Order: sequence, then structure tokens, then C-alpha cells
Amino acid sequence: MTIQIRHLEQADLSDIATIYSFTSVNENTSQLPYINSTTVEHLFSNSNNYTLVAELDGKVVGHITLILSTKPREKHSATIAIAVHPERQGQGIGKHLMQNAIDQADNWLNLTRLELEVFPDNQAAIALYDQLGFEREGEKRCCTFKNGKLANIVMMARLKL
Repeated sequence: MTIQIRHLEQADLSDIATIYSFTSVNENTSQLPYINSTTVEHLFSNSNNYTLVAELDGKVVGHITLILSTKPREKHSATIAIAVHPERQGQGIGKHLMQNAIDQADNWLNLTRLELEVFPDNQAAIALYDQLGFEREGEKRCCTFKNGKLANIVMMARLKL
């Protein structure tokens, strides 16, 4: 299995829309289920974002997006959004995407702070983020709605000073 990491192209949006068509993917994001392709295109057309995709056998199976801050005093930071196709989760694709995004952030985009939010029950993701140097900064209580009830979010960040 050879995973190619590369920058997002317009032609990749249909594969990204497929990834977000799975409820198991959306339940771990801030998005609603059943995202249509127009919404996906809008989410990935922001020029302030930097998106890498993981391609396997000619198909995009995951993405990672660095949402670059537009605030003048926060230009050194970005928020991470990541998703992997459910059939490819647990195969190292997320780790590969994270490592490449961290390399871009550290060595090319001059970012010193990467932050993300994760549901406390997403233990596999939290373990990966811990492994890659992210630290828990706190927990937002009852800040979002998941599976019919209010849910907490763990805030994590990686600093390179």
C-alpha cells in the first residue's frame, strides 16, 4: 500500500464529498450528516486554508486542512481539520497526513501553533495526537450536539517555539 500525499486539486472534491457522506466520519466533525457536494466545494475553496490529501490507488482516501488564521496577531497559528475514509481508518493514513501537515507548518508555512478539537470518546484520534506532540489544553463542556445530546470537546495544541 503506497500512500501519496499531495495538495488538494479541484478534481478531488468528489472523493472528499464521498468521505463526508459517511455518518461515522461526520459524527467526529462539526459538520452535519449528508453534506452535499456544493457544501464540500465551499468548505475547501477558502484560499486561507492549506489542504493536503492522501491518495491510494488513484482515489483520495483522506484529507488534512490547516485553517490558517486571518487575524493579524494570530498569523502564527492554524486549526487542523482531518478526515479519513471509514474503510481506510486504522491503516496509518491519518498519521501520514498529520506528519506531512506538521512538516508543512514547521518548515514552510512558519506556523508555531497547531490546534484542534476532538471528541473525548475518539480515543484513537487522541492517541495519535498525543503521539505527535499535541497536548490537552482544556475541555469545552456541553459546547456541541452529538448523537442527540450535548457533548464536550477536548482542545489540543502543538507548539513549536
